[in-house]
Amino acid sequence: MQAITVRDRDAGAGGLALAELPYPHAAENDVIVRVHAAGFTRGELAWPGTWTDRAGRDRTPSVPGHELSGVVAELGYGTTGLTVGQRVFGMADWTRDGSLAEYTAVEARNLAPLPADIDHTVAAALPISGLTAWQGLFDHGGLRTGQTVLIHGAAGSVGSIAIQLARDVGARVVATGRSADRDTALRLGADVFLDLQTDQWEETAEVDVVFDVIGGEILDRSAALVRAGGTLVTIAEPPRAKPEDGQVVFFVVEPDRVRLADIVRRVREGRLKPILGEVCSLAETPAAFAPGRSRHGKTIIRIVSDSTAEAGQR
Repeated sequence: MQAITVRDRDAGAGGLALAELPYPHAAENDVIVRVHAAGFTRGELAWPGTWTDRAGRDRTPSVPGHELSGVVAELGYGTTGLTVGQRVFGMADWTRDGSLAEYTAVEARNLAPLPADIDHTVAAALPISGLTAWQGLFDHGGLRTGQTVLIHGAAGSVGSIAIQLARDVGARVVATGRSADRDTALRLGADVFLDLQTDQWEETAEVDVVFDVIGGEILDRSAALVRAGGTLVTIAEPPRAKPEDGQVVFFVVEPDRVRLADIVRRVREGRLKPILGEVCSLAETPAAFAPGRSRHGKTIIRIVSDSTAEAGQR
């Protein structure tokens, strides 16, 4: 099969290459997915799991990418709850070969059924972004109806979904980003937009939850905005500054089949819409990873075209 591989930690995106790899092995409770579309995070080449397995052993050449949508091609021993030929989407494991390949092995519990009326390119944009937004806002932030949340990076793949989820539960949303993000954030349902470069966003009224995806100085300066009993949540890095009378949470997203099913239901009902950016081929993946590439919307790698998929089903 064809896959995108990386061998050199120091090469960055320049070290990505299209290569031939053996068909993956389905371990116990695994499924093999024929990947139709996949998503990636540009920073994942710096993650330890990209280079080592769960025991810390080198596993290069590695296949990056952790979001996928496709069709079950094979079931591993003991796998239940899914069937061969079923449409699925979800998250590939952090320390195993990922989704930027024609086939990948995934724990069945990391996948959810995909309705026939949701395109694979849309589904591939949902797993990490959707679960991160939900877990950050509600599982860790405890956001409730009537509260106020400040979402940094609100027009990005995570932030844009977070706006929609927060609005859907009746929270007031203060969104931040660059000036070019204003219209997008307001269209998605933000009540207020603050430009991180030109507005005095630190002077906004205190909020119940700050949800940060940026880190650094922005994260440090956000602690003072959390009202008593509130929560500062981030996925960027462990916070250095803490609210005077609140809590801080730094977390890494976890798979959740039940929540994935809820997220895709919201998409079907028109209550949630991921922002898609470029849709590239597998061969174009190294260029899509490159620094400076357009980052408007979630970049998706289409591995199986619609026409190819339809031909394979006949």
